[in-house]
Amino acid sequence: MRRNELAKMIDHTLLGPTASTAGVETLCAEAVRYGFYAVCVNPCHVKLAYSLVKDSPVKVAAVIGFPHGMTTADVKRFEAQEAIAAGASELDMVINVAALKEGDYETVLTDIRAVCTEARKAPTNAVVKVILETALLDDQEKIAGAVLAKAGGADFVKTSTGFGPGGATVDDVALLRRTVGEKMGVKAAGGIHDYDTAVKMIAAGATRIGASHSVDIITGAPE
Repeated sequence: MRRNELAKMIDHTLLGPTASTAGVETLCAEAVRYGFYAVCVNPCHVKLAYSLVKDSPVKVAAVIGFPHGMTTADVKRFEAQEAIAAGASELDMVINVAALKEGDYETVLTDIRAVCTEARKAPTNAVVKVILETALLDDQEKIAGAVLAKAGGADFVKTSTGFGPGGATVDDVALLRRTVGEKMGVKAAGGIHDYDTAVKMIAAGATRIGASHSVDIITGAPE
């Protein structure tokens, strides 16, 4: 895969607890330079990120309910509203993993629908990605989470936060792709540090890559 094609599939990410203003500035400069699809930042950095990329094609994605997903649907809705107002056009929300594992699908679906409803308000129509944290789930729970993401109106299902016990795997990406079909996006995130791994995720069905090592990935791609 050529460098410019791959760059347009990458969300360049900075989400750690010590993420700084300087770090966000570097992130955005790199995203503009290399042509990444989006920068993915914490809600407190959305306004800054938007100010730095607004004159470029780069989008701003904000995380919602991050990293554990254990807030209420109303809190996630409010986070989404705030992030959109600050300039985010994509929302990466974490589901309530415990509720999914307990079989409380109503709670999971309510969360997803709350964020999607906020995202769809005119004129924004922000993209919603639902993070499952697949390393904490068995295959049936992964399938259930993906089905709920689709039923809730999300645009993508996403593997991981990058802060769980594991990241994206080829098998999980393939499973999510089989579950949601061809029209919904699949974002592979967590532990993707090089070009070869990114390409394997795409071959398995990923349509977006989330990575903090995006520059390493892209510089390893053929021109």
